[in-house]
Amino acid sequence: MHTSKKQTALDIILKYFADFNDTQLQQLQQLEELYKHWNEQINVISRKDIDSLYERHVLHSLSIAVLCNFEPGTQVVDIGTGGGFPGIPLAIFFPEVNFLLTDSIGKKIKVVNEVANAIGLKNVTAVHSRVEDIKGRTFDYAVSRAVAPLGDLWRWVNPLLRPGQMSEELPNGLICLKGGDLDKEITESGLKEIVQAWEVDNIFDEESFREKYVIYVPKK
Repeated sequence: MHTSKKQTALDIILKYFADFNDTQLQQLQQLEELYKHWNEQINVISRKDIDSLYERHVLHSLSIAVLCNFEPGTQVVDIGTGGGFPGIPLAIFFPEVNFLLTDSIGKKIKVVNEVANAIGLKNVTAVHSRVEDIKGRTFDYAVSRAVAPLGDLWRWVNPLLRPGQMSEELPNGLICLKGGDLDKEITESGLKEIVQAWEVDNIFDEESFREKYVIYVPKK
């Protein structure tokens, strides 16, 4: 009965992705119980969203994977990962890609580490740090979800990104998940001429993704 419930919760993911191996499926199945457990101790997901974990957090994170298929060996930094989104779902999806998950709040990084360890994610490192304080490392892509205005994100991460193209779809750069009316934010960022945007509800046909976007800025 317990397994059946988990499988039902996963249906929203399996509706769009059919090629997970057994390890990935097991990792995905474990997320619900783990996040419910840790969320009772350290609030990393809003109470109203925890029952929609797979749709509002996991599937939302995987919209990045639809648009950008990271090649093995790609280095990705997740800015302000919170409880591990989009980094943990992407790390499950891309087991041969290396992810550094950062957040300025230590207790959130504790949750990320506990979840990653519990499901056996070997390609995730989580650090208690602001991304702008990271020294001596470079990345192919940066990802984030609802962390800061686009101009701030770009200012923080641009020095850490290296030119190149570690995906057939998109050259190296910043890929972030945002919501609402973004015209003013994009204009104020000074990046309007190079930004690309996709509506998430065109990627996944779910009502909850209306007015949510994937925003991309290439590293020049």
